[in-house]
Amino acid sequence: LNELLLGIKNDKGWDIPIHVDGASGGFVLPFVYPDFVWDFRLEQVRSINTSGHKFGLTYPGLGWLVFRDAADLPDDLIFDVNYLGGEMPTYTLNFSRGSAMVLAQYYNFLRLGMSGFRDIMTNMVDNSRYLAEKLVNSGRFKSLNKVQMLPIVTVQLSEKKDYTVFDLSHKLRERGWIVPAYTLPPKAEKTAILRVVCRENFSRDMANLFFQDTMNACKDFENTARGNVIKIPTKQSKEHPHLHRAC
Repeated sequence: LNELLLGIKNDKGWDIPIHVDGASGGFVLPFVYPDFVWDFRLEQVRSINTSGHKFGLTYPGLGWLVFRDAADLPDDLIFDVNYLGGEMPTYTLNFSRGSAMVLAQYYNFLRLGMSGFRDIMTNMVDNSRYLAEKLVNSGRFKSLNKVQMLPIVTVQLSEKKDYTVFDLSHKLRERGWIVPAYTLPPKAEKTAILRVVCRENFSRDMANLFFQDTMNACKDFENTARGNVIKIPTKQSKEHPHLHRAC
């Protein structure tokens, strides 16, 4: 992408920047894959973000955004205030936001350090690979992210069944699992998937429990007459799928 944009920049003079969305991978790749290079060395990369509340191990709502240079922050987003007794620039409109999440992130950095984060992230990725392998080996599912670099498992049914991933999502709620099921974006909307996020507290034992509950749900549907299966609408929910996190 960077090379293509540099070509456009040289040919037409269009300076099109790249924003790297590291919402999930930003707190995983640096620790699990230290040789995987991602930074600002590519000319068109101007900003990178990551979410502290995903794998930064903090409360929901915390995110980090880093700009290559202050000049890359649009002036339209900045205004000067004297709210705290002196003139200062800001690009946030919410002055009442609590600082607990920032303090929690800071504590995690100090308490865990590089080695601590590496151990936790590596364990999460290992558990996600373990779960993905069990689901695929069951013969009922196909994996969409076979490389499995992040602690996220996305699977679809391996063949057409009398039930859908939406049925499974609904059934798994009976066992306390909140697993989002949704269709892929336009032109791929015929593919419906289940998405499991393996968080820090998702242990190997929990992976086994989840797998067994999933198998039991599949067997329940397979042993039930088709007319008695609870059908959940397959139309993608307007709700953002990231709002529902499985584990």
